[in-house]
Amino acid sequence: MSALASYQRAQDGLETMLGTVPADRWDAPSACAQWSVRDVAGHVIWGQEQLRCWLTGEEYTGPPGGPGTPHPGQLAGVDPVAAWRRARTACTDSLTDDALARTITLPGLGVRPLSAMVTIVTNDSLIHTWDIGHALGLDVHLPADLVAASLAWARDNVIRMPGFFGPELVPPSDADEQNRWLAFLGRAAWQPVTAGA
Repeated sequence: MSALASYQRAQDGLETMLGTVPADRWDAPSACAQWSVRDVAGHVIWGQEQLRCWLTGEEYTGPPGGPGTPHPGQLAGVDPVAAWRRARTACTDSLTDDALARTITLPGLGVRPLSAMVTIVTNDSLIHTWDIGHALGLDVHLPADLVAASLAWARDNVIRMPGFFGPELVPPSDADEQNRWLAFLGRAAWQPVTAGA
């Protein structure tokens, strides 16, 4: 499967998950330390806007929303689903072959092709789909092929530091591949989200 096809499937799943969030649950704690569900939504909206700027060569001038940013929920506003859809549409419209062929230089990451940034956003969307669903108490089952691809990518690319990924956890002995993936990324699927997590 192409990187763009995986990206679109991950965005579809995330959009579906965002659409399930009840109005009174946006400010509930999420599986991401110090972030509410609204903050996770703001972060993935930022991801779409940042990717669009990389693709178009524009400078991102909006509110901060990267990993570890305090309160990125401001990017989600009062209607996080509508804000997400606007950001996603603008980003998708920028995914041209010419744009994907270019490279960018990022602090700490060096020179990267923009196609690789699509993969990063795909993985980010996939894990945050689970984060939101887990915060809502849902039994989230992500596409097995996307999970397998994400785990393979993470084994070579994961950054373990505050605001990114925590230490690898030891999953239960009977864990399936999704739960092993989550544990590798520092998520305890077998524990409920608590305030201040």
